[in-house]
Amino acid sequence: MKRAAVIVGLVALASPSSAFAHATLEHTGPGFRQRVETGPAKVWLNFDQAVKALPSSIEVYSSRGEVVSRPARDGKNPTYVVAPLPRNVPTDAYTVRWHVISGDGHVISGVYTFGVRMAAPPPTEAYGATGPTRTEDVVRWLYFLSLALVVGGIGFRLVVARGPLPPRAERRFYAITGIGAIATLNVGILGFVLRAEDALQLPFGRLLYGDLSPIAGGTRFGQAFIAMTLGFAAVTALLFLSWLTDRTVFLWPALALGLAFVSGLSLSGHSAADAGSSWKSELADWVHLSAACLWIGGLVQLALVVLPLAPDARRRAFLRFSTLATVLVALIIAAGTYLSILRLPQLRDLWASGYGHVLLIKLSLVSVALAWGGVHRLVAVPQVARGGDGLLARLPRSVLGESLAGMAVLLVAAVLVDSKPPPQTDVSRKASTLATKTFVSRRTPILRTEAGPWYQPASALRSSPANSRSSWRR
Repeated sequence: MKRAAVIVGLVALASPSSAFAHATLEHTGPGFRQRVETGPAKVWLNFDQAVKALPSSIEVYSSRGEVVSRPARDGKNPTYVVAPLPRNVPTDAYTVRWHVISGDGHVISGVYTFGVRMAAPPPTEAYGATGPTRTEDVVRWLYFLSLALVVGGIGFRLVVARGPLPPRAERRFYAITGIGAIATLNVGILGFVLRAEDALQLPFGRLLYGDLSPIAGGTRFGQAFIAMTLGFAAVTALLFLSWLTDRTVFLWPALALGLAFVSGLSLSGHSAADAGSSWKSELADWVHLSAACLWIGGLVQLALVVLPLAPDARRRAFLRFSTLATVLVALIIAAGTYLSILRLPQLRDLWASGYGHVLLIKLSLVSVALAWGGVHRLVAVPQVARGGDGLLARLPRSVLGESLAGMAVLLVAAVLVDSKPPPQTDVSRKASTLATKTFVSRRTPILRTEAGPWYQPASALRSSPANSRSSWRR
């Protein structure tokens, strides 16, 4: 029932016009993100029912914010709205913001972009959109934490805490992973709403009457949102089925689906959309994020479930997780090194760019988390292996502290993924290629942790011109 409710809510959010029987935009001219070689004489919108146009129903903005359209009017067909454009529209990227009165009296709004002899930006970067805010950074951080709780928690239960657990520990495991699964769905929807609200420049109360199709289906961010929401709805259903039947066998497909749909972040972020991106950068980003989720989620399960509530499984689980964490950290370092070389081929970018500043903060927190884990590996593991039951009783707080350090890393990652890497010149591209070859052959130990964003890349550091999301909006 919960899964059906989530899917119904998602469909209603992605297609509010259909869900509430308002007028639905069916066709436009020029089309969504269409590149035209000749300046159009007009912009027209075609709806599935008759609408009422206002003089400001269609406003076409240039990249500098100039309104180039003339007052809109009803078309000869009542389902059309038309706004004339001047002759010889110059080469530029244009934003179309529109609103019409539907037959039921509601004002329907939308936004899309097109380009004249140049590529059009995604609607999330349309003129007037302010870009990611600190609120979105917090939401993204909560999303990362949710993924870690559900994916890392399930992975820990299947790989580390194998076998039966005491009833209290089992209930707490399902409670923590269940919170992570539900939060993944709800926080993901909240993130989509915030980005759509910014793109359409509408208050939340009018967002339900907005046309979200260009954002949901016309951007990497929107496509990743839909795929990940549906995918984690299935993960939530499998997790609930495992709890209901008391069979962990359902957790295996849940883990496989979770790891697969985490790739939506890697396929919609810097590693997929920026210059120099390839399947290698997407794979590295997915490995990096998946390993981080398994590590941090596993730490939470170890600290809150096994160590305090499963005394018979403490030693075995702690030793197993220590071995697994070593592998996960190695993957994080290897993938992060590759991504660092790709994004910052010049060392001076670390202190000369806003992206580098955020990365330095993140690396500092990563160092703390890794040092904390190193103490556990070098000091606690040998004692536990020799039968140090007294140390096991004191470990939960220390392990929880390590997990909190990892969560702090995710908070900085939430800011980092919205920071635009410095633009690459021809010299830096050559340096990046050379550095990548060096990394492949020598494994140069430069650490970087970048959780791939589920948003379209954009600058959170708008005070630095080098980090602006796109030059056409300046």
